[in-house]
Amino acid sequence: MGSMKKSSFKWLARFGLLAGLVAVSALYAMFSPGTPAHMSEVDCIVCHLGGKNVTAQQAGLLTASQETLCARCHPTAIQLSHPSGFRPKTTPPPIYPLDWKNDLTCSTCHDVHGRSRGLLRGAKTGKELCFACHEADFFKKMRDGGASLLAGHLVNKGIDSNAPTLDAYSNMCMDCHGANATPRLATSVDQGGVVRHAGQKGNHPIGMSYQKATSFGGYRPLRTVERRLLLPEGKVSCVSCHSGYQKEHGKLVVANARSALCYECHDL
Repeated sequence: MGSMKKSSFKWLARFGLLAGLVAVSALYAMFSPGTPAHMSEVDCIVCHLGGKNVTAQQAGLLTASQETLCARCHPTAIQLSHPSGFRPKTTPPPIYPLDWKNDLTCSTCHDVHGRSRGLLRGAKTGKELCFACHEADFFKKMRDGGASLLAGHLVNKGIDSNAPTLDAYSNMCMDCHGANATPRLATSVDQGGVVRHAGQKGNHPIGMSYQKATSFGGYRPLRTVERRLLLPEGKVSCVSCHSGYQKEHGKLVVANARSALCYECHDL
């Protein structure tokens, strides 16, 4: 494992599910052996220049980039999972193919016309999938040793039993940032749905319908907000303000100098 510290490795080994693939979690539950192949009901010409005459030789000639095509059905995937559409510094194992430009794309990890759970190529998941392409030192260079890319299953998430139902992403955030987190990272959600950050700075409600909130006035239109901020399931979420899958984990989506982030939603 190279020069990675034992403590960092233990942290990585403790959690097995890759949060970078959180945007695929819904797909993972949908596809299993025996189900129709993904995209089997879609006309080939939607994605392939060859249309109904597509062949193995020219199947890679698409009407747009994979990131654009996949985003038609999975609009937030690129914002909440592994980066896509770039040439990697090292070549992945053959089971994870690059495209004709030698770019890492959606189909590098996913069998677009497959029917396996999550459409993942190969049998590796979680931490083992990470290490299929990355050396341990890659995670060591991150401020948190790579722990932010993995989600665990802590017993006490720090969510009040009377709190509003959170979206899937916020629930995963609380797996690590809940009551069992270190004091610097500890976060709780009270019965009013208010996130109580460590240090009591920037406390804010989550789990609420943004569209419903606009009916009270003082908020920007939903269509305007969604261009900049993520609202999974139409709710205000941890990932509405914080970037999850980033080297600088937890970075604000919009810098809050002069309350700029606040004004992305609030029209005062």
